[in-house]
Amino acid sequence: MSDTIEPQKLAFSIREACAASSLGKTTLYTHINSGRLKAIRVGGRTLIPAESLYALVSGEAAE
Repeated sequence: MSDTIEPQKLAFSIREACAASSLGKTTLYTHINSGRLKAIRVGGRTLIPAESLYALVSGEAAE
């Protein structure tokens, strides 16, 4: 067994957000476009801040 602790993710790629939330890519983009899910661009990548994804799946995201 390893004693190393994995750091908590700060942000998810679209693919990782889909896997973590069990939501499809189209659904995630719909939430991004409606403002319920925050997305940032870093270079050519779209990243979803972890706290925004957690808020969405827990029902705390703004409607």
